[in-house]
Amino acid sequence: MSRRNSDDQRCAMRDTCGKKTIFGQDLPCPYDGPPVEPDDESRQLLIEACGEEFASGPTCCTSDQVNALNQNFKTVDSLISSCPACRNNFRSFFCQFTCSPDQGSFLNITSTQTSTTDEIAVKSLDFFVGQNFAEGFFDSCKNVQMGALNGYAMELIGGGAKDYRAFLEFLGEEKAQLGSPFQIDFPFVTPPEDFTLLDPPPRNCSDNDLASKCSCVDCPSVCPVLAPVDDSPTCNVGVITCFSFILILAYSLAVLGFLIGLLIQTTIRRRRERRYERVALSTDTGSLSSPRTHTRGLVGAGSLAQYMDEDSLQSTMQNDARDLGRGASLLDPVETVQPRQYKLNNILRRFFYKLGLVTASSPWLTFACVFTVVGLLNIGWKKFEVETDPVRLWVPPTSESRLQKEYFDQHFGPFYRPQQVFITSASVEEEGSSVASDVGPVVSWDHLKYWSKVQTEIRELESTPNRYTLDDVCFKPGLLDDACVVQSVIAWFGGNLNDYEEDTWADHFSNCASSPGEISCLPDFQQPLPPHYLLGGVPKDDEGEPQYLDAEAMVVTYVVSDSLDPEIKARALEWEETLKNYLVELSERAPKEAGLYISFSTGVSLEEEINKSTNMDVKIVVLSYLAMFLYVSLTLGNGSYGSDEESLGSALLNWARNFPRLFSRSNNPSSSLSVDSRSTPRWFPRLPTSLFTGSKFTLGLFGISLVILSVSSSVGFFSACRVKVTLIIAEVIPFLVLAVGVDNVFILVHELDRQNLLHGPNAAAPASLPPGGGYTSNGNNSNYNTMSPTNSHRRSPFDSSGTDDIDVASMPLYLSAEERVARTLAKMGPSILLSTITETTAFALGALVPMPAVRNFALYAAGSVFLNAVLQVTVFVSAMLVDLKRQEANRVDCFPCIRLPTRIALMDAPASMSGVGKIARFIRKHYAPLLLKPAVKVAVLLVFSGIFIASVIMMQYIELGLDQRLALPSESYLVDYFNKMDEYLNVGPPVYFVMRDADVQHRPDQRALCGRFTTCEEFSVANVLEAERQRAEYSYISEPSASWIDDFFMWLNPAQDGCCRVRKRDPDVFCGARDSPRLCRPCYEDKTPAWNTTMRGFPEEEEFVKYLKQWLSSPPSEDCPVAGKASFGTALAFNEEESQVVASHFRTFHSPLKSQADLISSFAAAHRIADEISEKTGLDVFPYSLHYVFFDQYAHIVAITQEVLGLGLGSVLLVTAVLLGSWRTGTIVTAVVGLTVVTVMGVMAIWGINLNAISLVNLVISLGIAVEFCAHVARAFMSAGSGLPVDHPAGQKERDERMWTALVDVGPSVLSGITFTKLIGMCVLALTRSRLLEIYYFRMWLTLIISGALHGLVLLPVVLSIAGGPGFPMQEADEEWMTNAIRNDYEYAPFLADDDSVTSD
Repeated sequence: MSRRNSDDQRCAMRDTCGKKTIFGQDLPCPYDGPPVEPDDESRQLLIEACGEEFASGPTCCTSDQVNALNQNFKTVDSLISSCPACRNNFRSFFCQFTCSPDQGSFLNITSTQTSTTDEIAVKSLDFFVGQNFAEGFFDSCKNVQMGALNGYAMELIGGGAKDYRAFLEFLGEEKAQLGSPFQIDFPFVTPPEDFTLLDPPPRNCSDNDLASKCSCVDCPSVCPVLAPVDDSPTCNVGVITCFSFILILAYSLAVLGFLIGLLIQTTIRRRRERRYERVALSTDTGSLSSPRTHTRGLVGAGSLAQYMDEDSLQSTMQNDARDLGRGASLLDPVETVQPRQYKLNNILRRFFYKLGLVTASSPWLTFACVFTVVGLLNIGWKKFEVETDPVRLWVPPTSESRLQKEYFDQHFGPFYRPQQVFITSASVEEEGSSVASDVGPVVSWDHLKYWSKVQTEIRELESTPNRYTLDDVCFKPGLLDDACVVQSVIAWFGGNLNDYEEDTWADHFSNCASSPGEISCLPDFQQPLPPHYLLGGVPKDDEGEPQYLDAEAMVVTYVVSDSLDPEIKARALEWEETLKNYLVELSERAPKEAGLYISFSTGVSLEEEINKSTNMDVKIVVLSYLAMFLYVSLTLGNGSYGSDEESLGSALLNWARNFPRLFSRSNNPSSSLSVDSRSTPRWFPRLPTSLFTGSKFTLGLFGISLVILSVSSSVGFFSACRVKVTLIIAEVIPFLVLAVGVDNVFILVHELDRQNLLHGPNAAAPASLPPGGGYTSNGNNSNYNTMSPTNSHRRSPFDSSGTDDIDVASMPLYLSAEERVARTLAKMGPSILLSTITETTAFALGALVPMPAVRNFALYAAGSVFLNAVLQVTVFVSAMLVDLKRQEANRVDCFPCIRLPTRIALMDAPASMSGVGKIARFIRKHYAPLLLKPAVKVAVLLVFSGIFIASVIMMQYIELGLDQRLALPSESYLVDYFNKMDEYLNVGPPVYFVMRDADVQHRPDQRALCGRFTTCEEFSVANVLEAERQRAEYSYISEPSASWIDDFFMWLNPAQDGCCRVRKRDPDVFCGARDSPRLCRPCYEDKTPAWNTTMRGFPEEEEFVKYLKQWLSSPPSEDCPVAGKASFGTALAFNEEESQVVASHFRTFHSPLKSQADLISSFAAAHRIADEISEKTGLDVFPYSLHYVFFDQYAHIVAITQEVLGLGLGSVLLVTAVLLGSWRTGTIVTAVVGLTVVTVMGVMAIWGINLNAISLVNLVISLGIAVEFCAHVARAFMSAGSGLPVDHPAGQKERDERMWTALVDVGPSVLSGITFTKLIGMCVLALTRSRLLEIYYFRMWLTLIISGALHGLVLLPVVLSIAGGPGFPMQEADEEWMTNAIRNDYEYAPFLADDDSVTSD
């Protein structure tokens, strides 16, 4: 605005005319006259205050007005002087308002009043300001920061205004203390005639003029351009990712190609068959040498699917292989004279045979020796410890975040202990619900009065027994010695409502919510409380303005000091316990007393609630174990081989059928006739003796007790090694060992049943013997040769229409009980060894993971599985021998002292030998033949390929994290607290950027830190943090950073004469806040060079430390808000001599973090920012926030998962390949195990299971259980070989027959031992009320059990039957040879392998 001619200039007001009240400010006098030329002293004062613009010409102000104006400027300068544009616009605005000679052209006095001196004074006026200047003024000040408060100067000078209208409205609002003493209105309309707008060009913070240019901290437009964050958009095709689209396309093309290939192959085969038929019609078929008339006697050739039609094949070979011995159809009489051998197999079988013979021959000695060792291992329980500290549980000792936390705690003290309360209206609370529905406004006069009373009670709470109060434990920033930090809406009212009434509180509340920096709204600790700290669920009107009076929640936070000093910490814990008890009681009565619902958390709450015994649904877990125990004990003896006695069902049916004959006259048959006693009518049913003697309840219970004993021994051993137990170990290890150990029990018991059938006292000869086979002329059956080619004319095992008779591989030969047990272990020992070594190695590799919870679990799991296997092949074998002798002595299970009489068997009874259990019968008759059909194989491969593709696609959507609410008891009060926090808390956690070993005493590192001065580095810490704040969607930083070095240097500014002061007579002595201004002067008043924004002359070395210590000990005040005691008292750490700063931090705040993804992303973003700052400045910078130490795992958990599973699969491959003697089979087993884990991970995404330490443990478990499903099947498959090479014409059929044998052999045991046992346990676990158990145990274990069963018993047999490696003959013929070879120390010549057959593939 240009100056008018002096004749046109006039004033609207001048001089002062008293005050409105005694304690008010001076009011101007109305004055409608020309401006007056000031005297020289007033002119000089005016130039100092308003600049050279007023160096000449008349003004409309007096010297008293200029003095008052200058004092007000000094107060404001402490807030905005860091930004010259804002400072100069502010001064220009009020200088023009007060002193401009053209004042009358833009000021219009609208009303007057009588002052205390009975003079007429201005009451209100209109100030016509141009929009350009108003917007420029606001824009230059809106981003000026107050680092000490992590806020903006606008909160104090403009009441937190969001636009220029609100800014000017705040400046013009009449206030009794700081602010205008009369009302100033800003009508943004065309001014009346004779008035013009005050519209000079405003200063812009980005101008190059030194009188305007501001730093990045205060002017975002001048901030350095940061490198873009790598956030490239995900490639999508429609709603799916490109990767998923490629997988789906590749799978579809592969399926299509396969079907086309199959169609072509079928067409070619049919043409070839028609050509054979035409040749057959024109040629003598008797001399035709075609695949259909192959006469070599290879039994396996009977089902060469690739050369013959299946239907004709079955009819041709059905009679030829009617009564095949077990595995006999696999042997070609020509090619199996020298079958393939694998020396390791022979060594293992010798070892396990000897071990079985020793343990069976001396069972009680075995019990004594093994249990002595177990007892010694359990001595370690004396050092048993449970780890409950979350940091030591989930964070490795070498974790970067843990080390950083320890560094922060040691140098700056532990983070505060917040006690937080959410207050909502309980009037609309749903009955029995922990979450409010349609929550109404909580702010009312009655509610505020009630809560004011509660706060008074909390302040007076005394702990037991030491009677500590809030004043003893709270955090005090240092402004007033007795001012605790309590963030509450009551603080806006001065801590109580005594000065307010029901009709006045609402206006003050709204005013403080809009302008929290007003003097009347400041709490006793003198730091503004923005509304988003105190209110939640604030609605907005149609114009977007917040309606604070309609807030749904009030948030109250008590800040308690924490310390590394145990005494101080114990004091805090004691008071927090008292507060918790009070709030628990308050939450019960507040709904009735005041209609308020209280949700809270104290410093002791989280650890107490997590460690509660109710955290685990103990009853459900125990019931789950009992269900599995009962199932194993009851089913272990089911389907025992060799029992000719009728079943319980048959006995009851016969009794019911014969019972009516008791009342018939002809119920006595002739005594001369032989009568079946089972048809004799009786008053009570004749129960089979096998119901009492054949049961294996005791043996099953003993096997389960070995599981418990192995876990106990593992705990004892590792406790002795100082490896602490965790809750995961207590919850998971018994489940795991039961899963991987019970099937070994089933396999051993079922194999012993088969040995009893073949070589026990009730062994019977087959109904018919083939010519040339069976007994020799002298009746000696010991020379019976199962390898005889003549034995090949029996029923094919693929003939599902045959009888249920057991396929006998050798003639029955009675053997002693010890011999049968030894043979059992010799047969199944290598299979148990395979699964045990694989699982133990896989689990042990998990110990490489640095996360203590996972590492300790891996060690305990490996130890438990290994010890369980050792116990099973020793004491359990002895127990089998004891139980076998009990059974053969006809003694009752569980009550062996009771012996039942032996029933006489009919000599002419058919030797059915149909002791196959229902599961085994189903697998033998239906499942195995169906699975091995070519069409079913194709379908299985296609389905599982599709499952694999779907799982890989879903794995992309697995989220990281563990919602802490899941770890809490379902009835915990913290569950509701966390729900309220997610809903209502609008401020994120503080984050500190710590500088280690920065040389802040010298200028280079000072410039690397600062942000408000012209010579600060472009990418200094302060500048980068401010630039990152402007892209909060990537940085998760929402508040200005508190830069201690900027506030420190601003404190030295001599223009702020209320800050750094020294004695005039002795400049080495600092002045205190109460020292008279006459005795003191600003520290840098006479410095050369003078204080300036280039940092020249700023203190260094010893002088820097001297001023810094004084700044840190100076409390902020109205005259000097940048003093450092309150906000930066703990932001710097000195060395022991206090001569050097060794560490410091900049404080800021994260944006509200509502989810696990937000928490993890904030951790990653802060570390990215710190790394970039370190790279650009050369400083050692790291971020710290309270939650980082717990979320550090998620920075590495994907890599850890890959490492653990990768090493596990590698160990599976190595061990299975070596022990199976086939890299081909080992690779297949490993691939199927990997597919099982991938499927589990795919279901995790579908079922809402996040990846965290618990689910990682479960993935390791799924690896072990998958091995258990696969190992026994693969071992049985490799042990049924005939030595045919893979590319042999009969190779496919040979593999099919081996897989049929394997499924019939171990399938029932695996299915009963793992699948049904764990499914029963999981079904019981489904009853749990614990969300943690439901999600991470029920859902995930159910998934891995089903996935393991499907992959191990469906996919693996199909793949092995197609591409499995050549097997080794390990059937009864070998057992006969094994017995003689071991006893006589020689090898049976026909089975010696040649050099070429040793290698497997």
